[in-house]
Amino acid sequence: MKRILLYLKPYRLRMVAGFCVKVIGTVTELFLPYILTHILENVIAEQNISKIVFYGSLMVFFSVIACLGNIIANRMAARVTTRFSKAMRKELFTKTLYLSATDTDQFTIPSLESRITTDTYNVQNFIGMMQRMGVRAPILLIGGTIMTMLMDSALSLVMLATLPFIFVTVYGISRKGVPLYSDVQKSVDSMVRVAREDIQGIRVIKALSKNEHENRRYDRVNKELSARERKAGTIMGIVNPVMTLLMNLGIAGVVAVAAYRVKNDLTSPATVIAFMQYFTLISMAMMSLSRMFVMYTKCAASANRISAVLDTPDRYTVIPDKNPTDNAHITFTDVGFSYFGKSKNLENISFSLQKGQRLGIIGATGSGKSTLIRLLLRFYEPNEGEIRINGKKITAYSREDLTEMIGASLQNGFIYADTIAENIRFGRNIPDEDMFRAAEIAQAHQFISDIPDGYNHLLSANGTNLSGGQRQRVLLARALAGQPEILVLDDSSSALDYKTDALLRQALDANLTDTTVITVAQRVSSVKNCDLILVLEDGRIIGKGTHNDLLETCLAYREISDSQMGGAFVD
Repeated sequence: MKRILLYLKPYRLRMVAGFCVKVIGTVTELFLPYILTHILENVIAEQNISKIVFYGSLMVFFSVIACLGNIIANRMAARVTTRFSKAMRKELFTKTLYLSATDTDQFTIPSLESRITTDTYNVQNFIGMMQRMGVRAPILLIGGTIMTMLMDSALSLVMLATLPFIFVTVYGISRKGVPLYSDVQKSVDSMVRVAREDIQGIRVIKALSKNEHENRRYDRVNKELSARERKAGTIMGIVNPVMTLLMNLGIAGVVAVAAYRVKNDLTSPATVIAFMQYFTLISMAMMSLSRMFVMYTKCAASANRISAVLDTPDRYTVIPDKNPTDNAHITFTDVGFSYFGKSKNLENISFSLQKGQRLGIIGATGSGKSTLIRLLLRFYEPNEGEIRINGKKITAYSREDLTEMIGASLQNGFIYADTIAENIRFGRNIPDEDMFRAAEIAQAHQFISDIPDGYNHLLSANGTNLSGGQRQRVLLARALAGQPEILVLDDSSSALDYKTDALLRQALDANLTDTTVITVAQRVSSVKNCDLILVLEDGRIIGKGTHNDLLETCLAYREISDSQMGGAFVD
């Protein structure tokens, strides 16, 4: 919670001003019953109309001050809350973008989404209520108690006798709230995950007529969330009824003692009337405090989840390389890697590429092709061995230098809802001529030109208004537009027909003579002309060399080549 409250620091002066206004409005409200008692006991007995009008006007004036003070303070609190939550959400989102792939895997995407949305909303609600009621309720509680003590200490003691029971009840139940609402948020994560998966795969679901199956799957996580919310709501819902019971018992005790004291002329009816008004204010304050306790449990659970992301250390560290080499453009030396530290996903990966050379990587699904690319992009850190670019260890490059050096069209690249031009530029200051050149090399310029709006054509989220091949060509153009010195194509032509794929490879060879190109594919035709081909199986290199070399030395490669080049199509 302390981590979250730091976001309020820039607004402390505005908060102090709001608190002062709130104090003025609340304190003036406390004087209203006291003035009423004075009117009933003294002014009316004198039958002085001018005094009645004066004190009546004074009550109206105090009522207006109380009303205006609360309105102004609440508006100031709303401004602070919105700005606070805006800053918190922005930093949380930024932190999410810079999390390492390992941390993202641990948190999971659905959980990160719910932390940015639901959890920040819970914290925002509590901060808003804290500014509105966190000042008003204690003042009404303490100030009302003091006023009643001054008016009639005996009646006040009867009322105060109920407060310890109320505090014990609220505190005891509220302690259970944080773990309960933490479980609720975990269920929200699960529900978001299922909804996200189904929305992304809606076309496949419809194509396979699995609507009912997905309905049942969503229903399971929805019922789990509902059960946990019901459990949390039931336990936390005990606070208000118990408080109401205790407050009503207190009122009954006050009425009984007040009747006895009035009968024996120990207090006046006017004092009892004012006392009951103060008791009402105190009751409202206690109810507000109980709601704040309930909201605090939600806020604390959400704040812990937000802080867990914000406090995650940046795994991307830059370590200067004291012993650079001049051997090659890209070098992998005995690289090994495991996602979960149990079985090795890559083992003893070694190869070397000179600037401008072509590397092809081929292998069955799950052989480690994409994992190798992720290590080159430094999404993950290798557990063994080292990776060098231009003779320097990859850990010696900053994030900005590495991303400018490498252009990547990945297997699961995404397109956002904007124009084709903006999807190719991707927020970079790329001139039109460079964008057109990239589109031409990617074999995308022709189909884009055939669209009435051309490069200004608006794409839907994830490019659903493009065909699979068109989508891949836009992603290829994005990778090429930055004119990288290393181009990574991770299964980025699988949706292209053979003719377009051949034209693409010809364009890459003709226009990117100084660019090192790494192609991950399942088609032999996509890698057969590469200077070096790696054949992967279960995370190990089982074949290395040119196309002709592998036909002679690698049985697995020869079988793939025969099945594809002989007329059969395996993809």
